[in-house]
Amino acid sequence: MHHRCSILTAAMAAVLAAAVVGARADGMTYPDWKGQWNRIGGGGQYDPDKPAGKGQQPPLTPEYQAIWEANLKENAAGGQSYNTRVRCIPGGLPRMMVAYEPMEVIVTPEITYVMTTFDEEFRRIYTDGRPWPKDEEPSYAGYSIGHWLDTDGDGRYDTLEVESKYFKGPRIYDPTGIPLHADNETVVAEKMFLDKANANVLHDEITTYDHALTRPWTVTRSYKRDSHPHWIEEVCGESNQYVFINNETYVVSIDGYLMPLRKGQPPPDLKYFKQPSN
Repeated sequence: MHHRCSILTAAMAAVLAAAVVGARADGMTYPDWKGQWNRIGGGGQYDPDKPAGKGQQPPLTPEYQAIWEANLKENAAGGQSYNTRVRCIPGGLPRMMVAYEPMEVIVTPEITYVMTTFDEEFRRIYTDGRPWPKDEEPSYAGYSIGHWLDTDGDGRYDTLEVESKYFKGPRIYDPTGIPLHADNETVVAEKMFLDKANANVLHDEITTYDHALTRPWTVTRSYKRDSHPHWIEEVCGESNQYVFINNETYVVSIDGYLMPLRKGQPPPDLKYFKQPSN
């Protein structure tokens, strides 16, 4: 009987804990960001309010503008050696917030989790008041610390301010290869909040500080909520037919053979394979 009461007590405690997960001891509550978030506007470009390609007009230094021009030229010829996502390398920040596939945001008092179904990129935004770590292992998504704001004074948090750093690379902004600096000293600042006129629209104002830029670059990504989502698994390596050899981009044909991606493309050097004798 005592064992049964203990089970019931534990069950009731779990229910009560779940009921108050959205509230703080000081009476502040957290916003409802549940559901599936799908990007609004644009194709795959980083700034959805500007045309893709050169229309993005990123404020790059001359050195990194030249790198981007080379990437654009390769892209026009069908190459993708610069594109980390084609190689199944995570896009990381800030690129993952383009949300090429649906995104989920899970809010808890200590951590806000963000996951995209595009190869399951994942990040944790710590909101528990912790300091920056002194020796954090770099990652594509970086290390994120945030704090909540009640901007309209209604006793409910509505805006999450985030700063992220400790990145590794290579990382680019979008499929055309707008580059971030090779030193990976990027700092990404964000403001995430629901649209005041439509609670089913989430905005993320993203400002990137990077040594490849002549000034901070700010864009706003927006997402529309699906409250009854259907989630689809996206695994990069499962259907990736690209092969990269000496910065040349090839593809594997449907019958399993290596084939060129563009007209006149030279075959790969097979010097490490034994050549048949005549």
